[in-house]
Amino acid sequence: MNGGQARDTGQPLLLGVRHHGPGSARAVRAALDASRPRVVLIEGPPEADPLIPLAAAEDMRPPVALLAHAVDEPGRSAFWPLAAFSPEWVALRWALEHRVPARFIDLPATHTLAWERDEEENEEDKEGVEGEGAAERYALDEDVRIDPLGVLADTAGYDDAERWWEDVVEHRGAGKGDALAPFTALEEAMTALRETYGSGGHGRDLIREAHMRLRIREAQRESEDGVAVVCGAWHVPALRRRAGVTADRALLKGLPRVKTDVTWVPWTHRRLSRAGGYGAGIDSPGWYAHLFAAPDRPVERWLTKVAGLLRAEDRAVSPGHVIEAVRLAETLAALRGRPLPGLGEATDAVRAVMCDGSDVPLALVHDRLVVGDVLGKVPDTVPAVPLQRDLERTQRRLRLGPEAAERELDLDLRRETDAERSRLLHRLRLLGIDWGRPAASRSGTGTFRETWRLRWEPELAVRTAEAGVWGTTVPAAATAKAEADAVAARALADVTGLAERCLLAALPDALPVVMRVLADRAALDTDVAHLAQALPALVRSLRYGDVRGTDTAALAEVAAGLAERVFVGLPPACAGLDADAAEEMRRHVDAVHSALGLLGDVPAARDGRLRARWRAVLRTLSARDAVPGVLRGRAVRLLLDEGELAQDEAARLMRLVLSPGTPPADAAAWIDGFVGGSGGGLLLVHDERLFGLVDRWLTAVPAEAFTDVLPLLRRTFSAYEPGVRRTLGERVRRGPGRQGRAQALTAGAPGFGPGVDEARADAVLPVLRLLLGPDGDGEVRADRADRVEARQ
Repeated sequence: MNGGQARDTGQPLLLGVRHHGPGSARAVRAALDASRPRVVLIEGPPEADPLIPLAAAEDMRPPVALLAHAVDEPGRSAFWPLAAFSPEWVALRWALEHRVPARFIDLPATHTLAWERDEEENEEDKEGVEGEGAAERYALDEDVRIDPLGVLADTAGYDDAERWWEDVVEHRGAGKGDALAPFTALEEAMTALRETYGSGGHGRDLIREAHMRLRIREAQRESEDGVAVVCGAWHVPALRRRAGVTADRALLKGLPRVKTDVTWVPWTHRRLSRAGGYGAGIDSPGWYAHLFAAPDRPVERWLTKVAGLLRAEDRAVSPGHVIEAVRLAETLAALRGRPLPGLGEATDAVRAVMCDGSDVPLALVHDRLVVGDVLGKVPDTVPAVPLQRDLERTQRRLRLGPEAAERELDLDLRRETDAERSRLLHRLRLLGIDWGRPAASRSGTGTFRETWRLRWEPELAVRTAEAGVWGTTVPAAATAKAEADAVAARALADVTGLAERCLLAALPDALPVVMRVLADRAALDTDVAHLAQALPALVRSLRYGDVRGTDTAALAEVAAGLAERVFVGLPPACAGLDADAAEEMRRHVDAVHSALGLLGDVPAARDGRLRARWRAVLRTLSARDAVPGVLRGRAVRLLLDEGELAQDEAARLMRLVLSPGTPPADAAAWIDGFVGGSGGGLLLVHDERLFGLVDRWLTAVPAEAFTDVLPLLRRTFSAYEPGVRRTLGERVRRGPGRQGRAQALTAGAPGFGPGVDEARADAVLPVLRLLLGPDGDGEVRADRADRVEARQ
């Protein structure tokens, strides 16, 4: 029975649609205008019926979504997204405008959310279940889901379901002429598919369709010949089928339940796209929104919009380009046998005419227009958890509204508004609401600067509802969450990191609990690696506290005590380590050294005694033979950088370790520790004694040991900057020696002449006079020795 006959036989008007299809949306509006039903039933969760009037609110702007979440488990949730071009949204607005009752008739969310929970538990049990019983138990979930549009497109000879849909619906004037004709054709196609593939995909569909049939019967008892149903086209044959009430109720008997709340939340075009992971997603929500909104000439309007975007990005695109692109799109459509140009033809025309054949600007068009960053809006009267309301008030006060497009936010913490924005973002991160993510700052490196990348995703509404169990305001919820995380943390580094985050988020009420847990864990933890890993976060926290005006006296005492314990335990912990453990310990030593450098400006440094104690530890490490070479070399290097070790002494220690009695692998590890990392290459460039020692040792390594030493040395030197490597290569080519550069020049080192060519040097003077001007003549007129020295 087709849609046209339904109005004559007392049967409901079944309008099968494609979710988020603009052609279906136009056809639904035309069908409702023609049939004027007395009740409109829509596929969706019945718990949302009280929220339907909000769809007509002045400040309700799609895309939006119905969000259902379990009250006891806010993280267990489901969304029903609706865009302006969604047939269900069009049906809702039509019913509200014509004062016709509208209801949702899909399976209640109280069952679907409980179903997901049971499926997760069953999935765990399923791994250990074998035999026939297990197959029967999971039979509903083992059907193969088909893509109805994909099958129809393939049957029609199309390799792209989107292109098929455009040709048969979008380009055929859906909604013109017989308003019900598109639904009649689509129902016939779906009936044939269901006859071929059965229920078609998921056993849950049978239960959902049973519930929808029961709700349709209820509506028919109120208005026998005035019921219109808007649902996915796949369900229409099942809803048309006459099934007994008893059989339908039997299917619904014993379904699991959870207590559920439902509300409206903003959605985005990006999250409507199939690439975003949405099961009923589409490839081009921005393009579909354009097709639905364009009153006429959609291709011309689209290409004009593309040209505006490219001009905003400083590309030379003129009205002539638009005209040529339109002509090319129309020609491509004719060659491909399409009734009108579609997105494929428009994209090909843009690439050829406006982008000079490049896909780089085309990627921008796809991201900004084809998909789009449109963010919906819901009215303030929408039900929400108190935490969500507090967050919205704070966002308005700080003028930091959510946006779908990613943007960069630079903050100067010396300004009160920026400091409050920083605290808000850090508090949200503590709550698991990652609206903003820290990024490297391009405007400076001071601790008073922060850079964030902001993007509001619809799923953050779920995170906010989930975080609502911790408190009714953002500061209170973040404080409670931090205290709970501190108690639950297992590793000492996790607690120190949490202390740092509490300071960044300005949560003074949480700090006492975190500090108590930190002191207890630090007192019980005997692993030096854990202590060394925890210290840098504490020291960073002291600096952040100083910038934000936070009292960090207790934190400073813990940091000083932690440093003392590292000093005591580090030398014995470094003995007898294998290569991997020694490399990891070197990273800890570097981290502690950097942390103590920052700690020198706070009272916890105790008048420099901590630094003196640390230098004593480094001397102990450098002198112990049981300590791996990479750690001994690193200790010598750190002492040299600190000015606590003379270069002559460093050279002596290097000669000892590079003596013939030391195994080549140990010597290579010592060199890796000494010259590896930042500044090691420059040390070799400027200290010819150290360079000569390394060079002579390397040339003396026996051939049988060279292959073992080479990988370690390659790793060490590959970390240097290209310019440093090039300079070292020139030094090697020129030959080693303890003579300085001037001596090398006058001695006729390889690559240089036997001496200075004074005639050529004098020829430079006129050029220098021109560069420096008359005032520079006195400086230019230097004696010959000065000129030689200047050239050197």
